[in-house]
Amino acid sequence: MESETPQLQRRLKNRHIQLIAMGGAIGTGLFLGSAQIIQSAGPSIILGYLIGGLIAFLIMRQLGEMIVHEPVTGSFSYFAFKYWGKFPGFLTGWNYWILYILVAMTELTAIGKYINYWWPHIPAWVSVLIFFLAVTLANLANVKIYGESEFWLSMIKVLAIIAMIIFGIYLLLTADATSTASISNLWIHGGFFPNGFDGLFYMLAFMMFAFGGIELISMAAAETENPDKNIPRAVNQTVIRVFLFYICSLAVLLSLVPWNQLNLGDLDHSPFVMIFSQMGIEWAAHLLNFIILTASLSVCNSGMYANSRMLMGLAQQGNAPQLFKSVNKYGVPVAAVLFSAFLIFGCVILNYFVPEKALSYLIYIVVAAAVLNWMMISLIHLKFRQTIKRKGIQTRFPAIFAPFSNYFVLAFMLMILYIMWTQGFMLSVLMLPVWIAVLFGVFKFLNKRNA
Repeated sequence: MESETPQLQRRLKNRHIQLIAMGGAIGTGLFLGSAQIIQSAGPSIILGYLIGGLIAFLIMRQLGEMIVHEPVTGSFSYFAFKYWGKFPGFLTGWNYWILYILVAMTELTAIGKYINYWWPHIPAWVSVLIFFLAVTLANLANVKIYGESEFWLSMIKVLAIIAMIIFGIYLLLTADATSTASISNLWIHGGFFPNGFDGLFYMLAFMMFAFGGIELISMAAAETENPDKNIPRAVNQTVIRVFLFYICSLAVLLSLVPWNQLNLGDLDHSPFVMIFSQMGIEWAAHLLNFIILTASLSVCNSGMYANSRMLMGLAQQGNAPQLFKSVNKYGVPVAAVLFSAFLIFGCVILNYFVPEKALSYLIYIVVAAAVLNWMMISLIHLKFRQTIKRKGIQTRFPAIFAPFSNYFVLAFMLMILYIMWTQGFMLSVLMLPVWIAVLFGVFKFLNKRNA
């Protein structure tokens, strides 16, 4: 009987969903990727993350309206399928799936760099392999175990960032004449925009990578207790999280050491670690490196979770093999987890052959896929609003300033693509229409075969 078929289980509590939301937005983009942005934008990186946070919040409110209305597996792929059409559902789902394959690969690659901070002789691929196996095992357990693992991984980095901000403020307040620490570091070394507004503007594309994962709570909607209450709370706290974790942490850290005196590599060092190292506070540098490692592990853990649930949602729509629709008695879609893990394993191979370039390759491909994902969310929300307005339905968690906010988000994403195009990442931008065309071809082939 249908009722006896194993199903996903609503076992994620409010504390799980809150920390999953935080965990998805705090990872390599902030801790490691901000090195290159600081070199270009200086202290104005703070404004850049404020702008990115606003865009992220608008997207989250658009998505939040839909998932509170219908908390289902597959999230916005389901909404695209229902309110727009079969191909938009197919495109959105598979793009999101491949996006999180790449995100998980990126975070695992970053973990290799964090391990090398302590043990530079350990090959990156070895570290990546060990943590890949740990994340895969966590996702093969029941969803409550996943929720607990993500809760504690996220809790570590949340508490660490708060402690780091407090410790940084203490160093600023107790700084003497020989110290480099001063809040004036935010404007006296070439100004707040040391390389002009262009220095910030052309880094916005890279900054948006940091916000990849904000939509992760939508993937957990079908396994969340009381989604009507818990999802809106997590969405609304996005603004607080962005302000605290991005704006405050960077403002404090860039006050401790002048931005132009930081000894940063291209993408190989975390400014969070290097600032305390340059100040001679080695214990803080080592502790932060550990915290940052757990942050990447957390995002990778959530990425594999999102992959398996999206793949399951695609199978339920008929847009993926039906094998991925099944779950075991513990409510885990094992086939979907293992297939996603199989592709994520590619990062081990990538780090074996090109360890020095693996991270930069992955980040820019991720940004392109994320831009398409965010644009699709805004477009799907427009279709959703048109449908419910026509039916006279009032939603419980309406988006802010829709449909103006939708058009604003879409315009911003087009600007991000322009920045990527002009900054030497034309290939990433050109891949988007090619990727859409490939998925359309696969969609047509599958429909013809199933006809």
